[in-house]
Amino acid sequence: MMIATQLDHQRSREVRPQTRLRPAVLGAAGYAGQELVRILSGHPKVEAPVLLSRQEDSSDATPQTPRPLGWDTLKEEGVDLLFLATPHDVSRRLVPQALELGLRVIDLSGAWRLRHAANRSVYQFEDEGTVSEKLAERAIYGLPELHRAEIETADLVANPGCYATSIILALAPLLRAECVDIEHGIISDSKSGVSGAGKALSKRTHFMSVADNCSAYSLFNHRHVGEIAEQLAIESTNLTFTPHLLPIPRGILSTIYVRLNRKMTAAAVDGCFRDFYAGEPWVRVLTPGTLPEIHSSLQTNYCDIGFGVADDGRRLVMVSCLDNLLKGAAGQAVQNMNAMYGWDEKEGLA
Repeated sequence: MMIATQLDHQRSREVRPQTRLRPAVLGAAGYAGQELVRILSGHPKVEAPVLLSRQEDSSDATPQTPRPLGWDTLKEEGVDLLFLATPHDVSRRLVPQALELGLRVIDLSGAWRLRHAANRSVYQFEDEGTVSEKLAERAIYGLPELHRAEIETADLVANPGCYATSIILALAPLLRAECVDIEHGIISDSKSGVSGAGKALSKRTHFMSVADNCSAYSLFNHRHVGEIAEQLAIESTNLTFTPHLLPIPRGILSTIYVRLNRKMTAAAVDGCFRDFYAGEPWVRVLTPGTLPEIHSSLQTNYCDIGFGVADDGRRLVMVSCLDNLLKGAAGQAVQNMNAMYGWDEKEGLA
């Protein structure tokens, strides 16, 4: 039944007149959801998004009154693509139904990012071993710099985590070039603005806890560890990731420490980055010795990467900066949409 409806929907797209894409957003009241609606509303190739809400979100303020989620509503509105800016468990429940209707989905939660059950266990999903496990295999990890070809044909894209994006983009070129002594261990000291914790209030994100402070949390058990390890094809035990909360609204700075398995010059490391990211519109590699800062990537979809090599040529420190609500969430979701529909990946974001 699902295959038939998907084929019917695909045929309807093929014979449909060339009109602008009709997206819908569920979860528009959250920080990432608000950014997503803002970007989509100004995107030249999409119609104004249909805003949807769950009953439990009805009290949240949005730029326009969202409609209650209903699959008939999506059909009536001619929706092609559904963005989910929802909690992980909600996305796990809704995605199978959306795909059954032939919709394409970009999910901003962590529900579909992980293929290995051992890594997914951190979320304690109740549907392990069911159809959802097959969907986890089908979902494409939405980092265009690594998976563009798969994203173009995907019907389910799992938008990466914000911390994970900053770390994966910094490490991928060197790991692909087999320059890193992985057994020596990789360390990432990452700091994020408060919006990265989401809109729900908690003791940790209360003004009195955050102001004039910097605090570490989730040592050795943060849910992004498995995500990073899967994408970089390393063991979780080879990565030490420590997140910190900064007293700023938004932005991420990850400082990543590796030992190289051979002596390398700054020019060689620079060449490795520039070759890997040649032609990539949303990764900026800085001149060797120049390090990125949070303010330079704020309100953009860029990930800025800089580095320094020790005099011994074996120790490397990288700094990666991005806006956690844009390249780390909504901006990357739109970049994925652009890739899915064959558009310039800067469309609506530049």
